[in-house]
Amino acid sequence: MSSAVKLAVAGVGNNISALYQGVSYYRQMCASGRTEEASYGIRKTVIGDINVFDVEFVAAYDVSQTKVDKPFTEAVLAAPNNYPILDVDLAQYSFKVEHGFTSHTADSDLAMAHVVKSLRDSGAEVLLYSLPTGLQWAAELYAKAALMAGVAFVNCTPESIARMPELLAQFEGAGIPCVGDDLASHLGASIVHRSLLQLFGERGITLDSSYQLNFGGNEDFRNLRDHGASKGESKINALRQEGLDTSKVHIIPSAGYVSHLNDNKIAMINVEGLGWAGRPVSIDLKLKVQDSSNAAGVIIDLIRIAALAKRQKLGGFPLAAASCLKSPAVGHERYSKAQLEESFDRLCYGANVAAAQ
Repeated sequence: MSSAVKLAVAGVGNNISALYQGVSYYRQMCASGRTEEASYGIRKTVIGDINVFDVEFVAAYDVSQTKVDKPFTEAVLAAPNNYPILDVDLAQYSFKVEHGFTSHTADSDLAMAHVVKSLRDSGAEVLLYSLPTGLQWAAELYAKAALMAGVAFVNCTPESIARMPELLAQFEGAGIPCVGDDLASHLGASIVHRSLLQLFGERGITLDSSYQLNFGGNEDFRNLRDHGASKGESKINALRQEGLDTSKVHIIPSAGYVSHLNDNKIAMINVEGLGWAGRPVSIDLKLKVQDSSNAAGVIIDLIRIAALAKRQKLGGFPLAAASCLKSPAVGHERYSKAQLEESFDRLCYGANVAAAQ
């Protein structure tokens, strides 16, 4: 039987609320014998020997006044978070949210020493970075803190961490996993858009133009109005595939912040092409999802992959995580789907062997 992944989080926003509540949901459904509900929305119930509910939160960092110095179980539900409160018995934790890095402490050795010590004292195996988009400096600081503390790092934002060769080499040399960058949502606009573009190519339809517009009402969308550049780049990365001219694709990560949508996201996707004799072919699609559930359904796989890689002392970027990311360290065109699936199975198989011995 696996021991739970001890998880620290940087940023206590909607994605963490969805993850925290979801882990409690699956634990309760499984314990009560509600097997059908216990499998809703899960790609892999068990990865290696780690079940979807085998997660223990041990530390958290933020800078919001509504969260710092508050018990984690209170802060994760506090405004401006607007993920729905699930009707389940939520796991209770006694630790409080600690003050994380700020732009004023970015060069402070004291601040770095505090976070590193906190991570070590918590016993964290994995640090999940989930701060708002656009804070490259913060992502680098938390990555370095994880490296110094000997903790696996998962970057679910568009900031470049695993794509920084020197930093990734340090993780590899230390035998510590570095998973990133930018999670590819469970069934998000990027994977749907990518599939439509791939379908056009497979059917011999010449791509003329395409766009993707995203609307939402959570803090991520409010932030993206001013800090959408890295998100736009990452979304384009997620679409890259052989034969696709990405110059014909236009993406607006936050076409509008609509407060009454709360944690719901709406994506409008259009693909225009030319068929036989140059005649037009057009697809217009509307996708509506619970934004943070869409993220948590992939985060749960990323942290389990990171934990397995750490337990097997596999440093650097684990190839098994590539399909869960928009901008993986290895890109999307270097490895085939079969190769990625093989690497995933190898990681899980290795973990099972280690557990059996």
